[in-house]
Amino acid sequence: MTSEFAPITSPVVVLVGPTAIGKTELSLTMAAEFGCEIISMDSIQVYRHMDIGAAKATLEERQRVRHHLIDIVDPDEQYDAARFVTDALAAIAAICARGCIPLITGGTGLYLSALLNGLFDEIKGSAEIRDSLRQRLQDEGREALHRELCRIDPESGARIHLNDTQRLLRGLEIFLATGVPWSEHLRGQTRHPLPNRFPHLLQLGLSCERELLYERIQMRSFNIMQDAFQAEVESLLAMGYGRHLPSMQSIGYRHMGNCIAGVWDKETATEALVQDTRRYAKRQLTWFRRLANIQWRDIGQADAALADVAQFLHQIR
Repeated sequence: MTSEFAPITSPVVVLVGPTAIGKTELSLTMAAEFGCEIISMDSIQVYRHMDIGAAKATLEERQRVRHHLIDIVDPDEQYDAARFVTDALAAIAAICARGCIPLITGGTGLYLSALLNGLFDEIKGSAEIRDSLRQRLQDEGREALHRELCRIDPESGARIHLNDTQRLLRGLEIFLATGVPWSEHLRGQTRHPLPNRFPHLLQLGLSCERELLYERIQMRSFNIMQDAFQAEVESLLAMGYGRHLPSMQSIGYRHMGNCIAGVWDKETATEALVQDTRRYAKRQLTWFRRLANIQWRDIGQADAALADVAQFLHQIR
């Protein structure tokens, strides 16, 4: 088995970009043309029962091309970058052993950074504090907890969006468990450097004009907020996965959950989803733009992206 830090000498392709840009469609085309298996790099697609809001590839698409790291944990389980790295490396090793090419695609930049550049030292928290904060989130709401984070750790409060429930709770948990703000922990940490884990790596990024991206986001948001998605969220709630779980506070699920709870009507929920998805896409692009060695292609240049992969594979074979 490939050890965690052994270099992976087989070719590996990465395809990133903001939400709604068209990564799924292009990744399926790439997989069919170059014999790839797809590794999802998405922090919500890992959860079972969360299909429509997570924009997973359809069952038919997953039967046509083998996918990994989809439907691997329940919505009340914690999943983080460290676990993604472990799971992704195992998937890459299995794919390469079959003589196929790993195609890692998704929009969670933290996962890609952890896979390529390593993880920071883990900051220990407390399960008891975590459970208490989740109860407070349910009782007091995100606004109250975000105000508290801004008071005790202004730097993290400015960095973490009000709707980013998972990191909001994490910031409070770290302070309450250690007495030191998360931002100070991060300044004192050093990232564990990695050897060149992927000597044959191609990273592609999809982009487009902002207004076109916003149009795509609006269309996706309207398509999501339909009866089938409402039924999916109602089913999750019926299974005991409450609205205040981090997974259920993600883009789309929070909006439909508020709609079902009567906090918003459908129109208000959809408008909020459009705005929040736009902000999320902007944060994704900011993160990916900071990463080195990503070759960017406009969504109208799909043929050029495919040519990039073909040239990359030709050069290393």
